[in-house]
Amino acid sequence: MKIHHLQHVPFEGLGSMEAVLKEKGHQLSSTHLYAKQTLPSVNDIDWLIVMGGPMGIYEEDVYPWLSEEKKFIRNAIDSGKIVLGICLGAQLIADVLGARVYKNTDREIGWFDISRSEEADSTILSKAIPERVEVFHWHGDTFDIPKGAIPVAESEACKNQGFIMDDRVLAFQFHLETTAESAKSLIDNCGDELDGSSYVQSKNEILPDSKRFSNINQVMLSVLEALERKTA
Repeated sequence: MKIHHLQHVPFEGLGSMEAVLKEKGHQLSSTHLYAKQTLPSVNDIDWLIVMGGPMGIYEEDVYPWLSEEKKFIRNAIDSGKIVLGICLGAQLIADVLGARVYKNTDREIGWFDISRSEEADSTILSKAIPERVEVFHWHGDTFDIPKGAIPVAESEACKNQGFIMDDRVLAFQFHLETTAESAKSLIDNCGDELDGSSYVQSKNEILPDSKRFSNINQVMLSVLEALERKTA
């Protein structure tokens, strides 16, 4: 399959997904929007993965490419593609589906549990995501669940941690793809957000335990395999 991803900053790429998708024989391509690269034709891709970034979906005056990106994401959804959004990517999907995106009450950065919703039991995620699992977070915004979508999970700090629609459009506020290396890059580039507030952990709390990263990467693999079965 041809899997294309949209990248908003140099330091937030596919993470653990890259090696997994290559090993499975998929053809990977990307658009680095911050570098003003051109978007492909939706007809030339099978899946679209929309990555994270420190900007907000409403900052089109600062990042004018957001406008064209939103149209592209909407086109991919309307064309029946598999679409996976992570963090900012999830917020962009929510926005193009007509849901509100706004500041969360608390910034959430670090390792916190999510609980899978009962509604998600009826979706392809029922076996891919455990009922309760510790995942990595780095976000200040959140979203409402779009009309017709099913909520995926919630955490103590953020009620809407994700949604799924038609078993092919997935939006995760949380990160399953983060590796120790990509977490370090986030801290190096966005460390000013580690403000010590209620749901923000320190660098020393985030990085030391490599098993945490391997655990979430395994869940990410399960999600990708569920999507593969959907498109088989």
